[in-house]
Amino acid sequence: MRRGKYPFIIGFLAVPVALYAVFVIAAYVQTFQLALTDWSGLGPIEYVGFKNFVTMWNDELFWRSVQHNLFVLLVLPLVTIAIALVFAFLLNVGGGHKGGTTRGVWGSKLYRVLFFFPQLLALAIVAVIFGRVYSPDESGLINGLLPSGWDPILFLADKNLALICIVAVLVWQSVGFYVVLFSAGMGSISPEVYEAAALDGATRITLFFRIAVPLLWQTIQVAWVYLGIAAFDVFALVNIMSVERGGPDGATSVLSLMIYRNAFEYSQAGYASALGVSLFILTLAFAALTLRVTRRDAVEM
Repeated sequence: MRRGKYPFIIGFLAVPVALYAVFVIAAYVQTFQLALTDWSGLGPIEYVGFKNFVTMWNDELFWRSVQHNLFVLLVLPLVTIAIALVFAFLLNVGGGHKGGTTRGVWGSKLYRVLFFFPQLLALAIVAVIFGRVYSPDESGLINGLLPSGWDPILFLADKNLALICIVAVLVWQSVGFYVVLFSAGMGSISPEVYEAAALDGATRITLFFRIAVPLLWQTIQVAWVYLGIAAFDVFALVNIMSVERGGPDGATSVLSLMIYRNAFEYSQAGYASALGVSLFILTLAFAALTLRVTRRDAVEM
């Protein structure tokens, strides 16, 4: 049995590793290669060295897109995790103690289903729905509720509001999953921990900050990384909801949208690949930095 262990492992992993190498690793390598060319997507490939990266460095829209991505990177994880933690705490501990056990608020099982519902909708569907919600005329849900005589709010046509509105939609769509994730984590915490703290006079705020959050720290860390990666990929919402795809006047442009437009609209596949390399480096740097900064000893229960 021991003699045949390694052939069995190699045989078991050969196919998935080969598929990963062909469809993932090879794609990354090809992207790095195309970033050094002026390929239009068709025809011959001519290497131009780091010309695309120099062009990207001097591209004002690129830096604006990076700023927008960083804004989403800051707001999306922070707001989503904060809301999800509060809701998860209410669903598990918010109902107080009864009969020596900790319980959530009334109807907590139903609320879990309702919170998770947006995850069942594709981002494209969510974008279309909220495009109508933000509509600048009376057909829009919000503007339709305004008193008669009020000027409509141009949510997606206002440079100062457009990106905030899109991030709000992304938070709405994301928060349900993390409510369920954090609820599962809080459900695994021994009720005796909460009961002991309650007997010592701990309030719900104390239970939240001193018990729930520290014991869920590793889950929060993973959630922050996932949401950060999602913040670099807001293509669907921006492409469908924004004015002139990235407008008004580049106010909602992001890197993923720049990659798509350069590759499929402007026939600049080489430049799009250089943008893709920059996005890859930013995403990798964010994940490594987050895991490094948020590293701390796990709290044992």
